[in-house]
Amino acid sequence: MKNFLVILALFISANSIAQENIISALEFTGLKKTKESFLRRLVKTKVNSELDSVLVIADIERLNRLPGIASASYSVSKKDTTYVLVYEVVENFTIIPGLRIATANDGSFSYRISAFEFNLFGNNQLLGGFYEKNIFNSYGAYWEHPFLFSDKLGVGISYQDLTTQEPVFYTQGEKEYRFNSKNAEAKLLFSFDFKNEAELGATYIKESYLFEGDNPIPDTPLSLNADKLIYKGVYRFVDLDIDYQYFDGIVSEFTAQYVQFLEGDEPAENFLDSFTSFRNDFIYYKKVKEKGNWANRLRLAAAFGNDDSPFAPFTLDNQLNIRGVGTTVDRGTAAIVLNSEYRHTFYEKGWFVVQGNAFVDAGSWRTPGEEFSQVFDGSSTRLYPGVGFRLIHKKIFNAVFRLDYGFGIGGDATNGIVFGIGQYF
Repeated sequence: MKNFLVILALFISANSIAQENIISALEFTGLKKTKESFLRRLVKTKVNSELDSVLVIADIERLNRLPGIASASYSVSKKDTTYVLVYEVVENFTIIPGLRIATANDGSFSYRISAFEFNLFGNNQLLGGFYEKNIFNSYGAYWEHPFLFSDKLGVGISYQDLTTQEPVFYTQGEKEYRFNSKNAEAKLLFSFDFKNEAELGATYIKESYLFEGDNPIPDTPLSLNADKLIYKGVYRFVDLDIDYQYFDGIVSEFTAQYVQFLEGDEPAENFLDSFTSFRNDFIYYKKVKEKGNWANRLRLAAAFGNDDSPFAPFTLDNQLNIRGVGTTVDRGTAAIVLNSEYRHTFYEKGWFVVQGNAFVDAGSWRTPGEEFSQVFDGSSTRLYPGVGFRLIHKKIFNAVFRLDYGFGIGGDATNGIVFGIGQYF
């Protein structure tokens, strides 16, 4: 009997202590556009659960990653024997115009204008589109709802009609084509847990290449037409702490694609094959003291099944990998690219930030028909150091006005300005 009373007393004592750590109320402040019901479904901390500081901090990190939120913090107050937890939110302005300016392959002025809403209906849906003038006209439209079915499952759809002048590099020389791609994509978006995400989708594509020059290269096609189906899977690991313009942590994104050639004309059957491609981007950010940020991206890419085709899937381009190199200046069937830059905040007041950066972009490609070892032997390596600046609005999502100048190293290297919206990576 005595032992029973001791056990009963311990149980009552433990239960009373646990009750004192219970969250009796969970509140959100600062919400204007974002729906509170959406955030309550997203966060892992719930009313009547035990106060867990690790879980609360994880909730704050997840809220900070949402496009609709510029910054999130929390406070805890005691009410009788329980706790009131308050998530304090500063929202982003999320209707974002975009502008990208470049020089087209024929030397003319090209631009791309866009507009995206990243917090449609207050639950972080994405809706937007773009128009591009790059010698020819192109346009596209996108819709994504990452949390349509639950806090773990959503969908995305898009349509693009792209027409550009694209160089293709044969052994006999370079040839310019008018390239058109009409593609429609549908995908499922998965969020397995706080740090692991995935996408699974398919894209139907109608492609055409039309030579419009005056001096065709012998034994190369004047036109190609093909229908393709792309099956794509993406896995993303995100362990990132975001404080406005500062990032600390890692992101790793692996993309696998199978491009199935469905049907086409005779030239397309000879030059366009079904193939598989893999790409992994590993990004590492490190906050440096109070005003610095070191950012690094290592990209590894390889394609198998179209080793000899001049219509290679990976391009060397200003906006994608090497700043200052030019617009679509080379193609390859494998690539290794390293981008490293140091960002420093020189001025910050209220919502406005001026940031400078110094970078080094380097990469190596495997030319179609060459051995895989070419990416390591130095024969196709590009090295471009450079400097730039950023104008940042802290309370508008991804509102980073970016201007960089890359200096090519090597006998036939070029120099050039790269302009865009958003950090380079």
